[in-house]
Amino acid sequence: MKYRFIVSLVIFALFSSGIEIAFADQPEPWQMGFQPAATPVMEQIHSFHELLLYILVAITVFVLALLVYVSVRFNEKANPVPSKTTHNTLLEVAWTVVPIVILVVISVTSLKLLYFMDKTHNPEMTLKVIGHQWYWQYEYPDDGGFTFDSFMVADNDLQEGQPRMLTVDEEVVLPINTDIRILVASEDVIHNWAVPSFGIKIDLLPGRINETWVRINREGVFKGQCSELCGANHGFMPISVRAVSKEAYKIWVKEAQEEYAKVGNHNVRVAEVFNSIPQ
Repeated sequence: MKYRFIVSLVIFALFSSGIEIAFADQPEPWQMGFQPAATPVMEQIHSFHELLLYILVAITVFVLALLVYVSVRFNEKANPVPSKTTHNTLLEVAWTVVPIVILVVISVTSLKLLYFMDKTHNPEMTLKVIGHQWYWQYEYPDDGGFTFDSFMVADNDLQEGQPRMLTVDEEVVLPINTDIRILVASEDVIHNWAVPSFGIKIDLLPGRINETWVRINREGVFKGQCSELCGANHGFMPISVRAVSKEAYKIWVKEAQEEYAKVGNHNVRVAEVFNSIPQ
């Protein structure tokens, strides 16, 4: 336990000093902090987090220094005759104005971020995400409207190097450097489509369509999970997004249009995959 505590202190010190620690684009053991940003939204979330961290550290250090000063300067031995001061106009104004200024800075920055991450005004393509108990369904309406389902790969089917409970049989494929509108909904209960490297965490509600967006700035495979308690197999709904170049995406779309046009009985496939998941 003491070694874990020391490691935690070292990592916190590194974060406080502004040094970035790079993790893979998926959850890692003993991970602290965010995964590397892969979108403009997540980059701004990183910046906002750093701003809050600096403010919190500054407040903590100031309060600690103030407590130490008061304990030393105004203890009974150093100050046998206590002061009878009851008011100090400058201090009263300062401790009212300074917190207001801090809150204004935080609120303005957070509101700008919320508006930025809300939606894209000029989407180049659309991805539809539909949550089911307990798998994801994806549709590409701008590329022929093909649809496919994405299930978690069971432990006994994993290949070497594939992370447990984060690997899926069908990955979402998206092009980089493209403004992508993401429309989400649910067919049964509330789900949540969350990909940390994208800065996306959005609820999927039955009977309602929610919207978010993403612009991926580098190639790679980005992992996520359902982040809303949606039933017994909530923990078996991983998300895997593969970001590729625009040229590679066009090739994949042509192959996907042919492949997913031949998908057989959907309900049979759902039953087969569901039975392979540990209950």
